[in-house]
Amino acid sequence: MKSHVLRLLSLGLGCALYGLTLQAQQTAEVTGEIESGGIKRTFLLHLPASSPKGKPLPLVIALHGGGGQGKGIVKLTGLNELADRNNFIVVYPDGIERNWNDGRSTVRRRDVDDVKFLGELIEHLAKTYGIDRQRVYATGISNGGMMSLRLACELSDKIAAIASIAANLPAELQPRCRPARPVSVLMISGTADPLMPFGGGDIGTMGGRGMGGKVISAQETVAFWAKVNRTATKPVVTDLPDVDPNDGMRVRREVFGKGALNSEVVFYTITNGGHTWPGGFQYLGEAIIGKTSRELNASATMGEFFARHKRTS
Repeated sequence: MKSHVLRLLSLGLGCALYGLTLQAQQTAEVTGEIESGGIKRTFLLHLPASSPKGKPLPLVIALHGGGGQGKGIVKLTGLNELADRNNFIVVYPDGIERNWNDGRSTVRRRDVDDVKFLGELIEHLAKTYGIDRQRVYATGISNGGMMSLRLACELSDKIAAIASIAANLPAELQPRCRPARPVSVLMISGTADPLMPFGGGDIGTMGGRGMGGKVISAQETVAFWAKVNRTATKPVVTDLPDVDPNDGMRVRREVFGKGALNSEVVFYTITNGGHTWPGGFQYLGEAIIGKTSRELNASATMGEFFARHKRTS
């Protein structure tokens, strides 16, 4: 009788521990903070629900737009679901005063070194979660997209590839952008973006809430990175199938391949696309940001792009 009771207790304890382990595996959201430059910096981390034990995972840094927060871009992008399917970690850092120091002199906090912070965040996550250092990527929209371009300029020793959504290279950043090594670049831009001028020039400020400044054109940004990465001078151009013939949008893909260290530059132009995350939700009215395209899923496209690239030592 005594041994029977002990077996039942053991079984119950084992089930309880299994339940706790299962709960821990299902709890994939982690909030964290580190200190950088004497400032407390916060972030939200998503760990894939199931991943091979002991295997370093790729890391994607997802940067919110101006006025946003890390948690806000989770719903916009759907990157958590993509991370669960493809086994990578996503971190959503928070900018100081909801903005990133992307290289424009017009940003609110030019004293904040976001390049240093994001570099230190990569190191923190590498020590804590054992990420694959050869597969670290950055993406973002608008202010976050320009910040990802700055990371390609100044953090090429840690970043393998970036994806810039609705963002061109800041005009002030271009002359001093000298990456130490090639970084593969994906850009997705809408021709009818009311805030990020496709043809370059003054950035829209959303009724004074933005930070202004100037950018070079989307095409000039692509050409700049193609030159930096020493890719083919002429892209392979493909007009993608028209998913919705009634939405007035089309997508053209330009691939500049065979760059140094297997780098490439890929440019998706969305005719009549707005200041949006293609395939995401319409986070503001069309009168403010234009129309969200369903012709392309930016997150899935970016995931395929990142999977092709890793940083070589």
